[in-house]
Amino acid sequence: MQPKFGGRLASTDSPTFKAKLMRPAKPGNDDAWAFLVLPKNASEVLPRRGRTSVQGTINGHPFQATLEPDGRLSHWLRVDKDLREAAGAEFGETVTVQISPLNPEPEPIPPEELRQVIDGCPEAKATWEATTTLARVDWVHWVESAKQAKTRKSRVENACDMLAKGKKRVCCFDQSGYYSKSLSAPEAME
Repeated sequence: MQPKFGGRLASTDSPTFKAKLMRPAKPGNDDAWAFLVLPKNASEVLPRRGRTSVQGTINGHPFQATLEPDGRLSHWLRVDKDLREAAGAEFGETVTVQISPLNPEPEPIPPEELRQVIDGCPEAKATWEATTTLARVDWVHWVESAKQAKTRKSRVENACDMLAKGKKRVCCFDQSGYYSKSLSAPEAME
């Protein structure tokens, strides 16, 4: 494992690796995006196994993004059409990637329904504001990782309740997806 300095990788320790740019089997309404999975050794030098914001380059083109956990103690990166084209990369090609964590971690943007319930409950809002940025990243990730609308609604309500009771961290949420197998990289198109 490479050394970290003050919670951030030194610039000479920023991992560079090669990865295949894959087309998702289920791209949703946007079929122009791609993704890549970080090799475990590149992911291991990042500060956490959950969502992590990074800066870096793909084929020398700079970007900032939030890596998602892949459920295997590594991460995956969504590459939108603009970044893919700027990097001169097509689906199926191998790209050269360099990354380092953003320090400090950017403040997460809560989904609208979570923001509304927190704003509507002074106790929940006070706890939300008293937590760390990383704790707020985990609250947002917990809500956004719900696969069904009913589950998402329940998580929003539970988040408000837990925050109102002074709970600063979401309980029972495996931010890496490794133990619960709830998170994973997209499936690649054959």
